[in-house]
Amino acid sequence: MPAKKAASKKRKKAKATRRKVTAKKKPARKKAASKRKVTRKKAVTKKRATRKKTAKKKAARKKVAKKKAARKKVAKKKAAKKKAAKKKAAKKKVARKKATKKKVSKKKVARKKASKKKVSKKKKVSKKRPAARKKAARPRRPRGDVLTAPIHGISPYQPKRGEDYMSDAQLKHFREILNAWKRELMYEVDRTVHHMQDEAANFPDPNDRATQESEFGLELRTRDRERKLLRKIDSALARIDDGSYGYCEETGEEIGLKRLEARPVATLCLEAQERRELAERQFRDRDDRYR
Repeated sequence: MPAKKAASKKRKKAKATRRKVTAKKKPARKKAASKRKVTRKKAVTKKRATRKKTAKKKAARKKVAKKKAARKKVAKKKAAKKKAAKKKAAKKKVARKKATKKKVSKKKVARKKASKKKVSKKKKVSKKRPAARKKAARPRRPRGDVLTAPIHGISPYQPKRGEDYMSDAQLKHFREILNAWKRELMYEVDRTVHHMQDEAANFPDPNDRATQESEFGLELRTRDRERKLLRKIDSALARIDDGSYGYCEETGEEIGLKRLEARPVATLCLEAQERRELAERQFRDRDDRYR
């Protein structure tokens, strides 16, 4: 009996210790379970966040792909429209060329027919009229009408009957011509100077520079010739003041009103000028006196 009691006491003590141990282990298990739940929740939230991010990225990629596809479609449509327009333009050009060729061929055929008809008519006329008629001669203009146009804005002088050679009226007339001619030349000199000042620019293109220099060279050459002509005009005005205007420097004969109207700065009569020109051809003397 005492052995049984001792065994029962031991059992009770073991149960009590077991209960204490289980009571101590329960909060630790609860803590571990709660920690597992928290970690599971965190993992679930992370997975959800990653899924959302991936879904957003996929949606953005889809949008970009859609935009690219739309752009490609628009570009293809534009390219197709351009090709169609080019084809239409090429067809129109071909049609125009064909139409022009047809017109040209028709015109050529018509011209050939007309030429054949003309040739046949001419042959018929030649058969009927073997002797060809001579054309009527055109009436020639008289030599007096050659110098009827105004010279430097001044009409030519018409001498009166019995008027003396190189009278006051004639000298006044030629003085007016020479002064008007001098004014025109001086105006041209001023115009070229202003033109060269305004147009003087250093062009970057060598072709433009070359054309500009050639133009300036031509203008300067013409101005040089006009400078020599101004000297002759001044000497002619001086001869009018001296009273020796209108007479040849070599022979002393009259130069003539018509020659002076054509060349107001002439210093030689017609015969003396011809002799000078012959000597110039023979000896190739290019002095300014012979010009």
